[in-house]
Amino acid sequence: MSLRSILLTAILFPLAAGAADPVQILHLPGTGSEPEAIRYDELPVIEGTHAVINFAKPGPGATAAPEMDIHHLRLNLHNYLIHYGGKFHAIWSDGPRIEDLPTQEILHATSEDGLHWSKAQSLTGRPSEPYAFIARGLWERDGELLALAAHYQGKGAFGSDKELKLQAYHYDGKTGEWKFRATLFDDAINNFAPQKLPSTGDWILTRRDSRFNVSVLIGGRESLTDWNAYPVVGVGEVKGFRPDEPIFWPLGDGTLFALYRDNGGSQRLFHSVSKDNGQTWGVPEMTNFPNATSKLFAFPTSRGERILILNANPKAGRRELHLALSRDDKTFTALARLGIPSSPPLPRELAHRTKKFSEGIASLQYPHVIEHEGFLWIAFSRLKVQTEIFRVPLTELDKL
Repeated sequence: MSLRSILLTAILFPLAAGAADPVQILHLPGTGSEPEAIRYDELPVIEGTHAVINFAKPGPGATAAPEMDIHHLRLNLHNYLIHYGGKFHAIWSDGPRIEDLPTQEILHATSEDGLHWSKAQSLTGRPSEPYAFIARGLWERDGELLALAAHYQGKGAFGSDKELKLQAYHYDGKTGEWKFRATLFDDAINNFAPQKLPSTGDWILTRRDSRFNVSVLIGGRESLTDWNAYPVVGVGEVKGFRPDEPIFWPLGDGTLFALYRDNGGSQRLFHSVSKDNGQTWGVPEMTNFPNATSKLFAFPTSRGERILILNANPKAGRRELHLALSRDDKTFTALARLGIPSSPPLPRELAHRTKKFSEGIASLQYPHVIEHEGFLWIAFSRLKVQTEIFRVPLTELDKL
């Protein structure tokens, strides 16, 4: 670790890192465990097939071309995929403009082949001001397809008097319609769909309250409203660390391995462990894995690897999406850039903004991944205004 990195860590994160170096969860050929030594321009490139699920569209009050710009477009963010009932399903948040404004709703589209998508339809219906929804995942529970939604009032789900609730909607495969099913938990916004704990059969998911405090919800076996909350980390508990958008996965014997986005300025992932199926957690510690302060997602492939999709280059920000690979679920030993190309031709009214949608210029964020028939299917948002998908053959991972 460089002297500058050691000094910066000691100044900004004395309680998080203590006297020790960051937790080593990244070890790459040639650069080892030193994140500053990563040569991002020399990383392998993972190739695939690219398509658009939902093209960018003008929002309310948008001006006509050539004045129309990105901030005039509808928000498209918080993307989730599942293959259910012989079809691909995608959901995402769709707002009037910017992120998480009142009247933001959740849209749904389907596809037979994952590359050609139906016209998007509203899943939740458009709420009246001052209310809004955020898409929170697609969950197959006992053969039933559920969509999770955070419902709140005002701008954004965090703050005071948000009336924040985590809700579930049921999909009717015969009619293609969604219907409200239940409120799972009050003052809760999750990150991804629940996972089943192998050792207990309970479901578990992350929860942030309206003040950004992180806990997990465990239960959901008997009913959609049967959950117990267990604290993980509160805002301010670890100096310099502002936890956001946590993920975790089981290691076996009741052990869960968690990673966190940090909004405190470290540009690193944080890590903690639970050894009792999520009921108690260790203090989060800073790792040596870089992150451009954005959402991440981990997924176990059928080949036995675990992949991690994230914006791993702080200097590039969200202009690059990366795939890391681990063979032991603990240490990532390979890193590659996803070769996502520029956007296909835009609608006519946006053609004058094509450059902003180009590779290396546009932001690519909030990935979600599933595996189906030998491919990884990666949904993401471009510029927070267009929902897209990138199909990667599993054989591309042999490059790593």
